[in-house]
Amino acid sequence: MANPKLLAVLVLLQVITLHIHGVASSTANKRVPKPSGGRCHISGFLYGKAGKCNKENGSDCCIPRHRYPQFRCSPPVSSKTTATLTLNSFARGGDGGGPSFCDDRYHKDSELVVALSTGWLRLDGTRRCNKMIRISGNRRSVLAKVVDECDSVHGCDKEHNFEPPCANNIVDGSPAVWKALGLNENIGEFKVTWSDV
Repeated sequence: MANPKLLAVLVLLQVITLHIHGVASSTANKRVPKPSGGRCHISGFLYGKAGKCNKENGSDCCIPRHRYPQFRCSPPVSSKTTATLTLNSFARGGDGGGPSFCDDRYHKDSELVVALSTGWLRLDGTRRCNKMIRISGNRRSVLAKVVDECDSVHGCDKEHNFEPPCANNIVDGSPAVWKALGLNENIGEFKVTWSDV
C-alpha cells in the first residue's frame, strides 16, 4: 500500500503544475505590448585611453582600458523630452575641446548655447545644428542655440578632451544656460526637459 503522505504530496504537485500551465497558456494568448516610443540600446564599446584632460566644470576623464558604452541613437523627442543637463564651457581653452561642431566656432560662457547627444543632434532624422531649443527645469525655462554635439560614439581623444562618449540623453549647457535656470554649477548634473522650438 502506498504511503498516504507521499500520495498527498504527489497530488499537490500535480495541482500546482496544472495551475502554472494554465496561467502560462492564458498569458501566452494575450498580446504583450511592445515598449512605446522605441528604445535606444548600447551600440558598442570604446576602450579608454588617458591624455591631457581639462577637468574644468567637473569633466570625467577617460580611464585607460576602461570600457565605455557608445550610442548611435537617443530616446525619442517629444514636447517634454527628459534629459540630463550637464555643464560645459564652449570657450577657447574650455573643457569643450575644439570649436563647436555646428559652426566651427568657440562661444563665450555668457552665450546661451548647448550641445546635444549625437542621436538628438543629427541621427534621429532632424538636423538641430544652429536651431533653438527650449530647456525647462527648476521651475524656469530658457531658449538656447544648439551649436555642438555631445558625442555619444567617440571620445577618449584630444578632440573630445580625453572624456568618454556622452550618454544618449545629454543636453550639455553653457554656464549662461545654468544661470538662466537658476542652477548651482557645482551640482554638475540636473534633470531637465527640452523641446524643439
